[in-house]
Amino acid sequence: MFACIHAPELSAELSLSSFAYSFSPLIEETRSNTVVLDVEGCELLFGSAYQLAREIAEHSKKSKTDGGLQTNGNVALAANPDAAIHAATYLKGVTFVAPGEELTCLGEFPLQVLDCSLVNVDEKRSAEIFETLRLWGVRTFHDFAELPITGVSERLGPEGIQLQKLAAGKTERHLLLKQSPPVFASSIELEHAIAELEPLSFIFARLLNQVCASLNSYALATNELLVRMQLDNQSTHERHLTLPYPMRDHKVFLKLLLLDIEMHPPQSAVKSVSIHCEPVKPRVLQNGLFTPLAPAPDKLELTLARLGKLVGEKNIGSPVLLNTNRPDAFSMKRFVLNTKAPAKSRKASTNPKFEIRNPTSVLGFRMFRPPLRAVVEIASGWPVQVSAWGKQRSVYGKVVSLAGPWRSTGDWWRNDSWDRDEWDVALESGREQQALYRIYRELKSGNWFVEGNYD
Repeated sequence: MFACIHAPELSAELSLSSFAYSFSPLIEETRSNTVVLDVEGCELLFGSAYQLAREIAEHSKKSKTDGGLQTNGNVALAANPDAAIHAATYLKGVTFVAPGEELTCLGEFPLQVLDCSLVNVDEKRSAEIFETLRLWGVRTFHDFAELPITGVSERLGPEGIQLQKLAAGKTERHLLLKQSPPVFASSIELEHAIAELEPLSFIFARLLNQVCASLNSYALATNELLVRMQLDNQSTHERHLTLPYPMRDHKVFLKLLLLDIEMHPPQSAVKSVSIHCEPVKPRVLQNGLFTPLAPAPDKLELTLARLGKLVGEKNIGSPVLLNTNRPDAFSMKRFVLNTKAPAKSRKASTNPKFEIRNPTSVLGFRMFRPPLRAVVEIASGWPVQVSAWGKQRSVYGKVVSLAGPWRSTGDWWRNDSWDRDEWDVALESGREQQALYRIYRELKSGNWFVEGNYD
């Protein structure tokens, strides 16, 4: 049994499909204001088929807040979906078409209202058939259905047979089911507030299983999770997990979420939990036969999360140089796995601006962290002797060559502003051997330091 709902005055803000889903999960959206429902078996919930139709009609009059359509809709029930569509479109109120009695309700309809798209007959061909039937004096569904099938087949072809079955309400087809929009979210209301992490982990596992099942059913993944917890003190605790690699493993999500909650615990007991994710296409990576395997992205993300819990989220990641002249100034950014090979630039190798003319003159600089506290002997304003000791290294010797000083200052408005003089000095380190170091003096304190050496 099929039910058709036709709402000619439906507001553009309302969805007829969403309204129909409250009565049956199997619906076909024929037009924006017409849907067909498969109501077979719904009698257990709503009683007889006619009671179901009346329930649909009464519910459509309710307001939007009550789940209605705020309009008077036409409802028709029939054993054939196409017969139900024609009856609901052109008959007001509730119509019940008994099996085998389709022409009793539809027989007086003019042929001009026959919806040829239901049997996949194009408009040009259907117009030719209707013109032929007009010349024959056929005006209604009943007249067309009474014609002999053999004559219709010989003169109008297979399209005429299909249209005749449509007029008689005897077509046989399956509904073109409308797929409900995918939902990649899950939530739960708790009977009692939870204040401990262990019982809360079971709630997270249940919700993540549902979200990942939805992702797997659509062959999708996610790189973003939004967890919202309603707390007992009427506040909301939100955590936003951004993943560098699209994944859909609920076990990995659960471990990452628990580590994040341990670092950022809610301020009160949890009353409800909802998890929402943004679906993306999974990343497919083809490894080479002779390329060493890199760490699995999910395992790498778990390792980074554990390290972040131990040393702090701001102390883990990739170093990034800051746009400042402050010595050794850098920040940490979140590590992102780059699977794309860097593009090769041909211009860089041919442009003389980027060529190293004398590779032997290039020096590398090794920073000492922390810099070595030094004692520097000054003569006529120039360093002549340097002595510095640390736990792992020591620097001492006579200055045989130097360059400088270079004054560097900045960030005067901050408490950690810097103001210093830098020197590059060459120290005697043995028989005819020299070592090149960078030393500097803080002008505020007057202390000397050895910052590093050149290789």
